[in-house]
Amino acid sequence: MKKRIISTAAAFLIYLSVNACPVCEQQQPKLLRGITHGTGPESNWDWLIVGIVTAVALLTLFQSVRYLVRPGEKNSNHIKHSILSQS
Repeated sequence: MKKRIISTAAAFLIYLSVNACPVCEQQQPKLLRGITHGTGPESNWDWLIVGIVTAVALLTLFQSVRYLVRPGEKNSNHIKHSILSQS
């Protein structure tokens, strides 16, 4: 019962923090409407920073998936070979 109450409270708080209120929604630019609270980016520098952060995050995601799928270590002295040969 206690877990259910905590889960419900957490879900409600997440819902409140994710959805923008009507006043904030009117102040947002068209691209961000319904997503965030508060005022939108105030200058072009804010958009530049958001763009750079988005590019870095996407590049990091791409590289992590790439090296997870195909790591590329071919050296026979690599530590993975000592682990795989024990099986």
